[in-house]
Amino acid sequence: MIYGYIRVSTDKQTVENQRFEINRFCEQNICIVDKWIEETISGTKKLNERKLGKLLLKMERGDILICSELSRLGRNLLMIMGILNECMNRDIQVWTIKDNYRLGSDISSKVLAFAFGLSAEIERNLISQRTKEALARKKAEGVILGRPKGRKSSKTKLTGKEIQIIELLKKKFHFQQLEEF
Repeated sequence: MIYGYIRVSTDKQTVENQRFEINRFCEQNICIVDKWIEETISGTKKLNERKLGKLLLKMERGDILICSELSRLGRNLLMIMGILNECMNRDIQVWTIKDNYRLGSDISSKVLAFAFGLSAEIERNLISQRTKEALARKKAEGVILGRPKGRKSSKTKLTGKEIQIIELLKKKFHFQQLEEF
């Protein structure tokens, strides 16, 4: 079975570019994605908190996981290596579009997986370092960072749930009843 895996970090990003790349690749290589797995979650989240973790548990020998690039699997070396190691041990192939890799269970795949996992972690650390440096420079220039003191966010955890809240209040549903569950 061929799985297409797409991950973005925030809901402000779109999965469509990754889907387009994978579909174009499949057309060129005469293969079809049997099932798509999409998620909006940070690549730093634990694997068991992600759809990818659930997918890996059900994948079988000979299955193929296609993603746009290795950094979509995770954002640090240990996570990417763990995922690739699991796949290689179970004879599951990982194909990446941008990097053009077909990683199987052979030794050259293991070496490539290590090298690219390391480069993904280095890239993430460099981005983080540049961001911190830019924020420090802005602060040194006197720019006030973040939300002004005393100003509340326009969005809360309950934003968008107003109708549900009103319905519960009409039913005289109290917080104490929630604790009983």
